[in-house]
Amino acid sequence: MTDQSSAAALPKIFDHAEAEPRLYAAWEAAGCFRPSGEGEPYAIVFPPPNVTGRLHMGHALNATLQDILIRYNRMRGKNVLWQVGTDHAGIATQMMVERQLAAENQPDRHTLGRAAFLERVWAWKEESGGAIQDQMRRLGASCDWTRERFTMDEGLSLAVRETFVRLYKEGLIYRDKRLVNWDPKLLTAISDLEVENREVAGHMWHVAYPLADGPVDGVEEIVIATTRPETMLGDGAVAVHPSDERYQALVGKRVRLPVGDRLIPIIADEYPDPEFGSGAVKITGAHDFNDHEVAKRHDLPMIILMDEQARMRAIEEIPETYHGLDRYAARQKVIEEVEAKGCLRLVEDKPIVQPFGDRSGVVIEPMLTDQWWVDAETLAGPALEAVKSNRTSFVPDNWSKTYYQWLENIQPWCISRQLWWGHQIPVWYGPDGTPFCALTEEEARAAAADHYGQDTALVQDEDVLDTWFSSALWPFSTLGWPQDETEVKTFYPTAVLSTAFDIIFFWVARMMMMGLHLQGDVPFRQVYIHALVRDAQGQKMSKTKGNVIDPLEKMDAYGTDSLRFTLAAMATPGRDVKLADSRIEGYRNFRTKLWNAARFALMNEASLTPDYDPAEVKTPLCQWILHEVSATERRIDTALADYRFDDAAQAIYGFTWNIYCDWFLEFAKPVFAGDDQAAVTETRATAAFVLDRILVLLHPFMPYVTEELWGLTAERQDFLMRQTWQGPERTNPDAAEAVNFLIALISEIRSLRTEMNVPAKSRPALILIGVADPIAARVEEAKELIERLGRIEGIESADSLPEGALQFVVDGHSFALPVAESIDLAAEIDRLSKEQDKISGEIAKIDKKLANQNFVAKAPPEVVEEQHERRADFLATSEKLMAALERLRRL
Repeated sequence: MTDQSSAAALPKIFDHAEAEPRLYAAWEAAGCFRPSGEGEPYAIVFPPPNVTGRLHMGHALNATLQDILIRYNRMRGKNVLWQVGTDHAGIATQMMVERQLAAENQPDRHTLGRAAFLERVWAWKEESGGAIQDQMRRLGASCDWTRERFTMDEGLSLAVRETFVRLYKEGLIYRDKRLVNWDPKLLTAISDLEVENREVAGHMWHVAYPLADGPVDGVEEIVIATTRPETMLGDGAVAVHPSDERYQALVGKRVRLPVGDRLIPIIADEYPDPEFGSGAVKITGAHDFNDHEVAKRHDLPMIILMDEQARMRAIEEIPETYHGLDRYAARQKVIEEVEAKGCLRLVEDKPIVQPFGDRSGVVIEPMLTDQWWVDAETLAGPALEAVKSNRTSFVPDNWSKTYYQWLENIQPWCISRQLWWGHQIPVWYGPDGTPFCALTEEEARAAAADHYGQDTALVQDEDVLDTWFSSALWPFSTLGWPQDETEVKTFYPTAVLSTAFDIIFFWVARMMMMGLHLQGDVPFRQVYIHALVRDAQGQKMSKTKGNVIDPLEKMDAYGTDSLRFTLAAMATPGRDVKLADSRIEGYRNFRTKLWNAARFALMNEASLTPDYDPAEVKTPLCQWILHEVSATERRIDTALADYRFDDAAQAIYGFTWNIYCDWFLEFAKPVFAGDDQAAVTETRATAAFVLDRILVLLHPFMPYVTEELWGLTAERQDFLMRQTWQGPERTNPDAAEAVNFLIALISEIRSLRTEMNVPAKSRPALILIGVADPIAARVEEAKELIERLGRIEGIESADSLPEGALQFVVDGHSFALPVAESIDLAAEIDRLSKEQDKISGEIAKIDKKLANQNFVAKAPPEVVEEQHERRADFLATSEKLMAALERLRRL
């Protein structure tokens, strides 16, 4: 580390571009990020980003908040582990490598074969995968990189196989034919998380299904409406609500499909809405999630219309002319045939919501396929109880309702994917299809030999596991389970999981289920759900809108500390972060303020003396600043215990800028220039001590500039990040009351001068109205300070308010400034009145907008919220203007 303490050692500015990589490399080389092995264990697992990923602002927010907790608890003496790693991202990685093969005119994966293709993926992973780790380092994330894991490394792969085999043998994993989201381009089932529902321009075709056996009570047909006419080929019934009087006589009758010439029954079921459309719906059990449930209830045939590429299959139920047609070509042909038969009643243009694969971009097809499933309902019971009994709590608490809603209505979890990149299902099949589930192929062969009475060739299941399956084991598989449980016993359960709300279902709940089932305890004590990061207008960031904010660009421009502090200061529970360059720039100014304060302290020879003891400080100024820094530490402790990162950031910001820089150093200037050597020595030492405390308290938020100042302001034996968080508890209410009174007095003087537009060159006297000792003596003692900082000249006493003076009150004591001769009263009243009228007009515009029900109903929530915020700001300004006007009119 740098061992220099002179003012000359501190450059005029902090060069973040030079300092950040240097400091991070020094921390990492010194092993600062590893667990100390001492103190209470404190662990956080970082949500593993995709190996294909790049740092986006959501990552930056989450990583910053976690790093604040990690650095804070490390400095509190805990045995801290921040477990880091990456996810193999089955679909995303396979797609990336396939695109790369195509771009290089290489053979596709089917030509290469599975083994050669996987070699190619591993090569890509080693060379190009995981760029996000280096970007995390840029952010200052103090993860223990020596323990970095990958969801397909040898240890985690063993954990995945162990889990699968255990659950299979317990009957909690099974194979079944069920409906899934099928991606016809990627040729695999995908999870709900990978489905993006979009509103698109579409059509609703109204088609008549003729009654097969002639009219009933004059009714000859039932008209149904569909957005997917091609699925008519797989209809198993027409359903009507049992209470719908229009169709009660038809239940049990049959209709003839207008295409395919099959007869299907009319059934009664609670699913159709009598108020919607004709009240009758077609039931295609193999290609619609709602229809599937109806079909199961009524034992209807499940006709699988399409192959894996969404082409019509060559089966008996489908007319030969449709065999091999793509679903959209089949749709057009169905429409033409229905129209030719006179059964098309109406074509309605309307927006419809369609499911798209978020990576393939094609419309997802609900398909009935053979897949591997987890009995999630059984595993969900303990996971529900754990949150309800507060073994794990959500912050903010309202997110527990989202957790409950999903687990209380949980469906079987599809864990198989028709990919090559991923954990291959540890099941092998004999020649007659008998499955053998085992940790290794050798174990499967041994089981098969016992079963068949001889060695038998086996074929492994070609599917791989859903990436969420391996991610569900993350809190303990990364700690060495099942091979070595030493680290599990130390760091499991982890302290807190920080993540986004949109994966409560897909990751948080599944980690809870797996942790409780396999480890007997919850994986984390708390779940902190962080906000979304939006642009300055509150809009969700998207490439389409062109409003994506790149954290790397902001770090380049403003420095990492500035971005980190901005994210922390705006991380208010329940409110999204509206990120604007002006906010980041403002906190860069804060960084500069700190840097300049350190330079000022050094220039005034502020340094700790060997015998400095905060408990022995004598001067009220030094007693006050020690009292305030202790109070700030307590506020930060309280805020971080409640995950109020915003409150913690504002506590250290307010102390550093307002109390230390603006007041303490200002009050210290005349002391430094004075002749009382004991006071000079004490104030210098206290200035250095409190600056050190600022660096400690600010370090979790702004690690780089604080570490740099730590090394440049004194000779140090170790890094700042290894220092003790807790400072000596110093409280001195009397000194705090005395100095804070002076600050309030000077602030009121300044505020009044600003409100009344008193010229800077005008220096009125301060008048004490009926103020007696000890307050009068206190003011007189600080006369020079009050005159300099308040821009006044002289302190006088009076029994009543003099003519032409404005009165103000500080802590119940009355003061006045005679300003009438310094300002043009009429001009000031006119100026403030015009400003008040302008503000009132703005409030009226907002009120009109908020009173418009169409605006409130249709505008995005963030836009409505912004209007309320603007109104509150204008109202506060209006109240200040009205108070100022009232004061002037009294003159």
